[in-house]
Amino acid sequence: MTDPTGDDVPAVLVVVGTRPEIVKLAPVIRSLRRTDALDDALVHTGQHYDDELSGSFFETLSLPAPDVSLDVGSSDQSRQTADALAGLGDVLRSRDPDVVLAQGDTNTVLAAALATSKHTARFGHVEAGIRSFDRSMPEEVNRVVADRVSDWLFAPTSTAVDNLAAEGLTEGVVETGNTVVDACLRHRELAAESSDVLDRFDLAADEYVLSTIHRPRNTDDRERLRTIVETLDSAPYPVVLPAHPRLQNALGTLGVEPTGSLRVVDPLDYLDFLALLSDARLVVTDSGGVQEEASILEVPCLTVRPNTERPETVDAGVNELVEPTALGDRLRRLCAHDDERREMTGAPTLYGDGEAARRIVDTLVEELEA
Repeated sequence: MTDPTGDDVPAVLVVVGTRPEIVKLAPVIRSLRRTDALDDALVHTGQHYDDELSGSFFETLSLPAPDVSLDVGSSDQSRQTADALAGLGDVLRSRDPDVVLAQGDTNTVLAAALATSKHTARFGHVEAGIRSFDRSMPEEVNRVVADRVSDWLFAPTSTAVDNLAAEGLTEGVVETGNTVVDACLRHRELAAESSDVLDRFDLAADEYVLSTIHRPRNTDDRERLRTIVETLDSAPYPVVLPAHPRLQNALGTLGVEPTGSLRVVDPLDYLDFLALLSDARLVVTDSGGVQEEASILEVPCLTVRPNTERPETVDAGVNELVEPTALGDRLRRLCAHDDERREMTGAPTLYGDGEAARRIVDTLVEELEA
């Protein structure tokens, strides 16, 4: 691209593939669109195969439609990564960007990092340095590999910076805060204005539980999943569980039909989900992103996992790791005891001040100009 003065402007290619990536990179995309110092284009790999989980987001969040869509879709992880890698390689050859940005730990991020490492462009990893220290998680492998081939490591927290340093990665590290804060603050306002989800579900603020379960550790282990479902179904408040496709498939073979508190619903529009999370009494999840959002919105969080790549939330006391067999006791106590529940709130700035996107774009402008 050429700016009005006739000078060439560095080109930035933003790569997304899933709902969390679209949400968390939305502030970066908006910030890029506000500067004349960089040209930007958006590539969507289509890793999420349900339009409710990705495609509709661009319109919902007032984002530009992708310049390139690869339609990788769902398949086994190796093939999905390979298809995204091949498709992104073609895009890099045809567009020849100066910078590629991707966020998080998905197969799309891994493919973007590897494809860029074979090109002259430089790679910026947004949310670098996050670690669960559990290599059995595909996401952990993806984020570790992406960090290894990154030119800019945009770390969300000091803990992430320390994790990178422990691995010998200190060059190109910039602590920015997490773009999830930028996104939550902006999108919470949109949700409050446009969502009527509480009325549709006949719910009252602070008198229901929100849940998300989608990790293979929970969905692929029949006994873990059975315990989680039965526990949620016996909760003292209504529990709303938007069902990720992986969970829908697992529930179909489990043979457990909720008859109590649990309402399994179709995947929700993001703004509806954010509105539900904002007014929930507490959230039960295995999602990394929801752990972050809950801390920002000051909603107590129970994470049904043995570990987390968001240890800051646990250290701050706003998130607890629980096994399925212990979930019922903690769920009932937090529903019944307001004092304990209030103790698990109060960390809205744990991941920054809402200026992460600006810091990322400012870094690119300064270093590319230099």
